[in-house]
Amino acid sequence: MYIKKNTLPAYPRSYELWYTYAAGYNQGLNRAINESIKTHGRIGTDEMLTLYGRFLSPTRLGDRLDEVGSKVSKEVEELVDTLKLSADAASDYGSALEQAGEKIKSVTDPEKLQIYLAHLVKSTQNAVSSNRKLENQLLESKNQIENLQSSLEAIRYESLTDELTTLNNRKHFENSIERIIDQHKETGEGFSLLMTDIDHFKKFNDTYGHQTGDQVLRLVALAVKQNIKSQDIACRYGGEEFAIILPQSSLEDAAAIGERIRTAVMSKELVKRSTGENLGRITISLGVATCKDTDSAHTVVSRADEALYLAKNSGRNLVRSEEDLAGTKEQEDVA
Repeated sequence: MYIKKNTLPAYPRSYELWYTYAAGYNQGLNRAINESIKTHGRIGTDEMLTLYGRFLSPTRLGDRLDEVGSKVSKEVEELVDTLKLSADAASDYGSALEQAGEKIKSVTDPEKLQIYLAHLVKSTQNAVSSNRKLENQLLESKNQIENLQSSLEAIRYESLTDELTTLNNRKHFENSIERIIDQHKETGEGFSLLMTDIDHFKKFNDTYGHQTGDQVLRLVALAVKQNIKSQDIACRYGGEEFAIILPQSSLEDAAAIGERIRTAVMSKELVKRSTGENLGRITISLGVATCKDTDSAHTVVSRADEALYLAKNSGRNLVRSEEDLAGTKEQEDVA
């Protein structure tokens, strides 16, 4: 629809860009597109490619890492050069002291002795000045490297964080669940998984607009944050779907957490910021699964997803677990 409306070529990048825009994954991209449409009425091919490169290109973060890496290399090179100069200055000062010491031994003339001492004092002053410069340069290098380290941390955070909700993103989820499954196989330490989906979100988004849809996503994200522990890993899985990894939680505990999140979301009345209009309440459906010894990331996610869709098919605004899936299967077998 977006590609046709803006008369864009059917590049794979076009589909990726407009899919991401419709799903609301990338808040920066959505803001840029909305601003451009507001100003120009449409998105042209050149601008589409520019926006893709800016917000979605796989090399975007890599380019920033390369830039920071180059700065770190340059800073280290300058630091090494400074240390070499300092070492040369120290060597020169040592030689000057040694020569002065030898000459002073044989000097009996007070005037010559005074000249040698003056030369020695001058060499000492130069050495002190050189050390002060080195100290200042080392301090400046330390500050520069700390700033570069902060930049690297910011890039890492951005690469693993969903901009809109500030929850972890899909990449972080996939990395985390693989790591926790490996840990489960090594130690036997269990975990449960909550999958959450906002009920009727597409209709809500189409009716009230993307900005209000974004407000809904933030509301759900906040309810999630307020009802989990620091060890739990909450992620925006995609679009209006969230995933929460709950280490050391049983199926029953995870279902109870899901119920708290569901109740917290339902208790909030949504107000449109631009008009003050009361939009009522939203609800979410949740599915819960717990890790088994034979599980892979795919199988545990699949069971939680099945439980989520059971909640949807049972009327929405519900928490359902894999145990409910077993009960449903038994009923089908009896029928």
